[in-house]
Amino acid sequence: MTQSAAAPAAEKPAPVAPPRRPALGLRLDVRTLSLLGVLAILVLVGGVTKPDEFLAVSNLQLVLTQASVIGVVTVGMTFVIISGGIDLSVGAIVALASVWATTVATQDFGSAGVLFTAIVVGLGCGLVNGVLIAYGRMVPFIATLAMFASARGLALQITDGRTQVVTIRGILDLGNKDAYVLGVPPLVIVFAVVVVIGWLLLNRTTFGRRTVAIGGNPEAARLAGIDVRRQRVYLYLLSGLCCGIAAFLLIILSGSGQNTNGNLYELDAIAAAIIGGTLLSGGRGTITGSVLGVLIFTTITNIFALNNLQSATQQIAKGAIIVAAVLVQRRTAHE
Repeated sequence: MTQSAAAPAAEKPAPVAPPRRPALGLRLDVRTLSLLGVLAILVLVGGVTKPDEFLAVSNLQLVLTQASVIGVVTVGMTFVIISGGIDLSVGAIVALASVWATTVATQDFGSAGVLFTAIVVGLGCGLVNGVLIAYGRMVPFIATLAMFASARGLALQITDGRTQVVTIRGILDLGNKDAYVLGVPPLVIVFAVVVVIGWLLLNRTTFGRRTVAIGGNPEAARLAGIDVRRQRVYLYLLSGLCCGIAAFLLIILSGSGQNTNGNLYELDAIAAAIIGGTLLSGGRGTITGSVLGVLIFTTITNIFALNNLQSATQQIAKGAIIVAAVLVQRRTAHE
């Protein structure tokens, strides 16, 4: 009896290997640290080539201010790409929102009227994109490309090719240094708030988990009870909202509305998200990485401008960075 009772006790199951989630977290941390390293190298290059100009407080404020507008757009784009979609219309939506919000009729309602109009136009365009993609079953590339053409055309029609000057003192004052809070421009503060909200939304809410789920496997997400179509509409609404906010920031920055606003924003936002580690196939991405991607691109642009280098060389450098980022993604995706 003693031996038979002891026998089962001696046959212990083999220890189960711990999950590999820490390795994934480590890889993500390494990616973030790599982006920080690239940004630090760029700051070093700028400090060495143009120390008096690049490291000046006014120039650093300019870099952050310029990053704020495209950065807000990139936050919305990151959510869309994580879900497995794409939005080629963000630049055109920014242009349409900026010109619609700066018409004479809109400016009669003051700063609140301009902000409200910009956000409503952005949400309206995002809703059209979301409905066409989710319920019209259109490919995101085609639907947003159609919105790109339509929004650009409507913006041109509203302005008739002319610049619409902002006359509201409250908006113009936000671009002055007197409006800075502890040396930080208001646009940067808005950008920081959007980033924090975006990070919390992606990492701490059901909305974020559903976004990642439909990006990884839409059919599995549907079987798990997620309304994939409704979630896609919400995501394009979020992208449109970010475009509306960015349009208002651009109005503050330029003091006008133009049909050429937001030119190539869609490419810059997609590139920044890719550099930040967001997979074009969906299912993975971080807000932190996208923000670092925006800062890297903005810093490159600033360094090239200070050194009077040709814009063609700048575009080549950006293209090389995008290719390198995609190659790194392909490598890590198979690990």
